[in-house]
Amino acid sequence: MSASKPRLNVLLKQIATEAASSDMANFLRLLCRMISLLLMLTWPWWWFRLILLPVTAATSSEGNNVNSNAAPHSTYCRSYCGNITVDYPFALRTGCGHSGFRDLLYCINGVLMLHIPSGSYRVLDIDYAYRGVTLHDPGMSDCYSLLRSPGGLGNGFVVEPWRAPYLEPDPDNVFMLLGCRADSPLFQGFPSPEGKHLPCRNVSGMGCEEYYRCPAWDEGPSSRRPRGSASASAYGVVSPPECCALEFGAIRAINVSHLRCEGYSSAYSLAPLRAAGPGAWAYGIRVAYSLPADHQGFCGACQATGGVCGYDQGTDADICLCHHYNSTSNCDSAYAAATAESSSEPSIMPKPSLATLIGGFLLFRNILSST
Repeated sequence: MSASKPRLNVLLKQIATEAASSDMANFLRLLCRMISLLLMLTWPWWWFRLILLPVTAATSSEGNNVNSNAAPHSTYCRSYCGNITVDYPFALRTGCGHSGFRDLLYCINGVLMLHIPSGSYRVLDIDYAYRGVTLHDPGMSDCYSLLRSPGGLGNGFVVEPWRAPYLEPDPDNVFMLLGCRADSPLFQGFPSPEGKHLPCRNVSGMGCEEYYRCPAWDEGPSSRRPRGSASASAYGVVSPPECCALEFGAIRAINVSHLRCEGYSSAYSLAPLRAAGPGAWAYGIRVAYSLPADHQGFCGACQATGGVCGYDQGTDADICLCHHYNSTSNCDSAYAAATAESSSEPSIMPKPSLATLIGGFLLFRNILSST
């Protein structure tokens, strides 16, 4: 014991020196010599295991970090707001989802909101299978309540031009503009004998002729049920009509105040069968979303290799989020690039941290001083 102790002290000092210089070859050589001396001592084996544990733990931890690079967190960009799942192409995190949907959704006190230039809407549902979003506008009329004001009530629907290719109301969604003035841009050139300049018409079996039958037209101070034939008032024989129904594509923007209207209503149909009367219509705004055709292959390849589809915040370019790596194609290519980069280093063996080795050295010295 007395002969081995000085030699062990010398070895410990050499090991600390080699750890500080990160010379792995000399470190391992000295470690083997230290183990040989330990076998000659009479210390209990649990001391020996305690001393080696920090070194083996550091090596194992480094190895686990390498492997984890190939297993990204697939739920990093997926989130929830209330009972609604927010997933690709939408996102609440910056850099997640598709750039065409950035800064669009916000979760406020458990309520998911969509914000565009015309206003903020509550998101009732996101249908990822059919790529549809259902919105509610609290200022919008329905079959049982007419909300109208000379200054215009309700948001309507106006989206930024750069976002328009990705987001617009469904073709089966009908907008019914209420109480529009005669000088409204809707009626420029109206009336004409053929009615060519009047966009009012039925959309997917829904229109003002049916909407006039709603109880809302009979109640309250804002009651303005049109006189005479409902169909005449709905299609322009009465000038201007109390209600003008049209699809979003007819004018590309539903701006209630700009169109000089008092309010609006919106309804949509999801079933192939026509709903039995305006009381059974689904009131709200059904928005269809889409992605560029050339993007489909990118996101599929990214997800197939365990990645998450996102975008670069500086350039808006598509990127594949692969745990510690980002790729412009998929996680397989990102992992291959990272592996090639690490293999070009002089040493591929994982290195224990300097703090761990110094801790082991101090523990050794305390043991020696106590024996």
